[in-house]
Amino acid sequence: MIQRLLPFLTLVALFFILSITSPSFLTATNLASVARQTAVINIMALGMTVVIISGGIDLSVGSILAIAGLLGAMSMQTHAVAVGLIAGILAGTACGLANGLMITTLRINPFIVTLGTMGIYRGLALIVSKGLPVQGVPDSFSFLAEGSLLGVPFVLWILLISAVATHIILQHTRLGRYAFSIGSNPEAAFYAGVPVRFHTTAVYALAGLLTGVAGMIEASRLMTGQPTSGQGYELTAIAAVVIGGGSLRGGEGSVVGTLVGAFIMGLLANGSDLLGVNPYWQQVLIGAVIIVAVALDEWRKRRTVSMS
Repeated sequence: MIQRLLPFLTLVALFFILSITSPSFLTATNLASVARQTAVINIMALGMTVVIISGGIDLSVGSILAIAGLLGAMSMQTHAVAVGLIAGILAGTACGLANGLMITTLRINPFIVTLGTMGIYRGLALIVSKGLPVQGVPDSFSFLAEGSLLGVPFVLWILLISAVATHIILQHTRLGRYAFSIGSNPEAAFYAGVPVRFHTTAVYALAGLLTGVAGMIEASRLMTGQPTSGQGYELTAIAAVVIGGGSLRGGEGSVVGTLVGAFIMGLLANGSDLLGVNPYWQQVLIGAVIIVAVALDEWRKRRTVSMS
């Protein structure tokens, strides 16, 4: 029970510590900045949650974010903002669908497939853009990342909608139930009549869709389509899921836990900036957090088995 509450307690403790150590932390400007900065990782992590629950992993989300934002920005150069948004989200969905099809059709480990597509999608983004950022997007596009609605950053509304939708999918739809079943025991799920290949593919397509949304927010924040954006984001997204109680063995995870994990990562990054910590140490911290979180998960599982 204590371990289940540990992410929440960590978030509260981190918030309290930063409030004391940095006078700038509790300002409205900084908190709004944290919300906007963490929205991208939060939305990506929601898709990663479904993937990890199903027993998979997606190392290509950072590259998908880049190519989605890039293609969306390119579409906006000649079409309306709405067309660009749809193009970017569809590009992310297509990349996720391709991941799922390769995993289920070729029957290759998700780690290997997405490690390969991480390079493929990044390379395609660089080829299409010739290594240069896509500029000249409409000024109104900035509202997606920087605008506010009813006094709340607009990205938080998008995050809320994404989180509620993901929660409903996991708890109240066949896809969600099957994702848990596949992650817990894929063979048992298959013999129980679960269409494992179809739903595994759908899980990766959903992750691609959410990453496409995150990619458009990132492009809006930068007001350019950057072929190099999203580098290292896959580790942060995985860390958010694992910190929030998701298991890399599959079959476990929740939307609320992932959001808490993502905000912990966001506060660590923001706190490091406010306190003048070298940004390179943030990468060290993310790696250490992943190891500690997985070690705690393994310890909990061994303890449960020994007690039973």
